[in-house]
Order: sequence, then C-alpha cells, then structure tokens
Amino acid sequence: MHTYCYLHLRGQGRDTADLRTRLSELAGAWRQKGISLWGVWEGLFGVASNELIVIAAAAGERAEEEFIEPLSGQPHTLQDVRLLVPTVRPDGTAPCELPGLYVFRFFDVDTADMDEVAGLSRQAWETFENSDAYRSQPQGLFRPADRSVTSGRMLLVTWYDGLDSWQTSRRPAPEAMENFQRRRMLTRGTVALATRLVTPFP
Repeated sequence: MHTYCYLHLRGQGRDTADLRTRLSELAGAWRQKGISLWGVWEGLFGVASNELIVIAAAAGERAEEEFIEPLSGQPHTLQDVRLLVPTVRPDGTAPCELPGLYVFRFFDVDTADMDEVAGLSRQAWETFENSDAYRSQPQGLFRPADRSVTSGRMLLVTWYDGLDSWQTSRRPAPEAMENFQRRRMLTRGTVALATRLVTPFP
C-alpha cells in the first residue's frame, strides 16, 4: 500500500520562482521521512501563475500531518490538501516523467461507488490509451484515504502529448465511451485542471 498527498500551493510572487525554491527545501525534508515527489505541475488553465500542484508519495499508511508538517512557517499558502490512495494506477511511487499536458480531473463520488468507478476506468483504458488518433496515458486514479466518509473526491491524472490529443480523445473508441458514460452516471460532478510537468525537480 502507498499513500499519496495532493497539495495545491500558492506563492507570494507573481510567478512560481519563490515557490520552487521553497519546494526544493521541502523535498529534502520529505526525503528524511521516506516521502518522495511523484510530480510537480504548473498551470496551463485553471491554476494561477504563482501556484504549483504537488503530489508526494510514501510507502505504507501515512497521516496527512507527515506531508504538511514541513510546510509550517513557510511564506506560502496551502490552497488544497488531499490524502489519497491509488486504485488501479499507479502501482508504485516512480515519478511522472513524460513531457506534455497533464489533466487533473476530480470526481465527486459516493464512497460505495468508488470501486466500480475504478473498475470502469480500468476497462475503458484498454482501448482509450491504444488509439492511433491521439496519444494519452492515465497516470493515476486515486480515492480518498478516509473510507469512513459517505462520499468524497476521486482524482484522475491523465497525460496527453498536447492539447490536440486531449481534444481528439473526447471521442474515444465506442468501448471506452460506453464505460466512461457508465462512470459519469456514478459521479455528481467533475472539476478539471490543465497543467504541465515541472522537470527536472529534486
């Protein structure tokens, strides 16, 4: 089992220069706790110019405080934090590496339906990511670590080689579309952010 933590950070300046410096220090503090960076992203659409999205990962069951404690006293704002566990992907903590577009899509789902959402996604990906019309690869599908709540937000992180592929992928193979439609029936709404991976990063 692995635990992931999604953090949406906002810096003090107009861009992410100061935030990247602070994040380098934060990465060092995390390493001492056995926590690694799964990825760092800056916004294309829906994310401010002075914000970064960070996902950190660690083996085993971890508390949210282990991820956010090194942030205390830092001159930046934590816009959002979510403790997550992976479903069908990823199966480890190896960092994201592909250059291109990463879309973060949040799904509002009843906890009782999350396993079915994961299963429908896995089946859909069999044809979705094997298309000659576009290049795409789901990187991770996460659910909230807290299973005691009746509902929560799942997070899907999908890589595309560019916006053209993202647009074309809105019309996937019929087999994938059928599963996506069934998945949509289990969700109450979605929110999407368009980003690009910040590389390299310590």
